[in-house]
Amino acid sequence: MTAHVATGNPEPSTAHEETDMTTSDAPLRPNPEALRAADAPDATGPRPARRFAAVLRSEWIKCHTVWATKVLVAVAAVAGLVISWATAAFSTGPVLTAAEVFVYPTLLTAVLAAVAGILLFTSEVQHGTLAVTLAADPSRWTVVAAKTVLATAVGVVLGVVGMSAGFLGARIGGLDVGDASGLAATVMWALLYTVGAGVLGLGVGMVVRHSAGAVSGLLVWWLVVEGLVVSFAPAGLVRFVPFDAGARTLDIATELDRPEVVAAALPNPLHAVIFWSYVAAAVALGAVMLRRRDVD
Repeated sequence: MTAHVATGNPEPSTAHEETDMTTSDAPLRPNPEALRAADAPDATGPRPARRFAAVLRSEWIKCHTVWATKVLVAVAAVAGLVISWATAAFSTGPVLTAAEVFVYPTLLTAVLAAVAGILLFTSEVQHGTLAVTLAADPSRWTVVAAKTVLATAVGVVLGVVGMSAGFLGARIGGLDVGDASGLAATVMWALLYTVGAGVLGLGVGMVVRHSAGAVSGLLVWWLVVEGLVVSFAPAGLVRFVPFDAGARTLDIATELDRPEVVAAALPNPLHAVIFWSYVAAAVALGAVMLRRRDVD
């Protein structure tokens, strides 16, 4: 019996043969739909207009849910009614009409608008929500713009409420409507005054950052300092004080006006330019200080 011995080293066999991997240098064709999607603006991205709308919506929610805003609107309505009614009932001067008297409450309504503008900013500092506002939208210019729009809206609302109540009070007091040909112009100047007062109050609030300090300081300037200037300063200087310049656009004559001050009065557009120059300066200063200062 012969044994056969296998010699050599045979290659092991496998059940599956390896396949060669090949690469191609041909460029991939881009997907047209993917390109269109990439070029299209992101609907969920932080567009400036979308971001501003969101900030404005947030400011509106905070404003109309705060009790102080509702109180100021109610005070404007009651004060407008009482002032016009008292003027109609107890005036012993020339015969007045409702078309003249309805704008008298605007002098007080502008004060309320300035207080409301202050509280739009200082209330957030006081309650510690300013940091949350700026964290949600770090662009402080957007916050300033939204608050300015809101202060404008508050000034319009307070002005309309005050004049509407004033007209009603004048009619209840027994005054005739009178000549209504200049009614639209009077309403326009009055709203410019209340809106400007509200925006100026916002600027003061951004600078001072304290509700009591800002409100008391503004009232002392408005009712005391300007009163002394109007009563004793040269007529050429009186025309450049802010709130008196704005009030001159209402064409309300009072017994406190000195003849030389009345004689040196400017046309309404120039008085409005002087007043709104202070408004723009206050908001600009407040915006710069908000930009540079840390959140308290």
